Amino acid sequence: MRQAMVAERSTGADPLLRIEGVCVRFGGIVALDGVSFDVRRGEICGLIGPNGAGKSTLFNVISRLYAAQAGRIGFDGFDLTRLARDRMAALGIGRTFQNLALFRSMTVLENVLVGCHARHHAGFLRNALRLPGSRRIEEAAQAQAHELVEFLGLMRFAHRLVADLPFGTQKRVELARALACQPKLLLLDEPACGLNHEELQGLGDLVRRLRDRRGITVLLVEHNMGLVMGLSDKVVALNFGRRIAEGTPTEVQAHPDVIAAYLGSDATEAAA
Repeated sequence: MRQAMVAERSTGADPLLRIEGVCVRFGGIVALDGVSFDVRRGEICGLIGPNGAGKSTLFNVISRLYAAQAGRIGFDGFDLTRLARDRMAALGIGRTFQNLALFRSMTVLENVLVGCHARHHAGFLRNALRLPGSRRIEEAAQAQAHELVEFLGLMRFAHRLVADLPFGTQKRVELARALACQPKLLLLDEPACGLNHEELQGLGDLVRRLRDRRGITVLLVEHNMGLVMGLSDKVVALNFGRRIAEGTPTEVQAHPDVIAAYLGSDATEAAA
């Protein structure tokens, strides 16, 4: 199995993420209907669409929380549809959630350490049994967690319980935990949700730094059009489970199907 996976690795010229004809149905409801697009290495790609367009469903398929009935998702040469969920972190995919998924009774540093150990899932067992190498693994995890806490400006909160922190700070903690698995691809699900104006300004700068300084490719779902259009290299628009537009932010904003999806068909006719 391992040899077959290694043999599937792509070249650097290939896209990091390739969505090919993905279909998802829940009973009689079609959530995704043959969705296809690529995300290049080092790209910030925005995924937009009205409520119910299929954005979160696609994130859940990439994360292996949902299974697709048809299609394929390739990541760095691997077929994600054939891999177990617990391989995602080790493979290099990190994710945040629209609704925070933190351990509220743990400190900031402890939450980030969970992410560090998730990449090397044998770390917990190794430490518990005091197996050879456990001390080295724990020291490396501690160093990585401290570096991420400092990088995200969380050092003064490092030993505070997550439950006692403001919402915007908790979102940075979740991002730090996602970064702890050293992702090649970072999935950001509504990162601007609940942030104030000052926090929103800092978010765009932070995402760019993740790409420019750490070489992380970003796919984000976001309803804040100002943020997604100003931040993304490419934008993909979905509606009713189908891709309706793909291109630069300027191209997608002007696309008649996107205008109709957000404003209604009357707006498209008026623009024409």
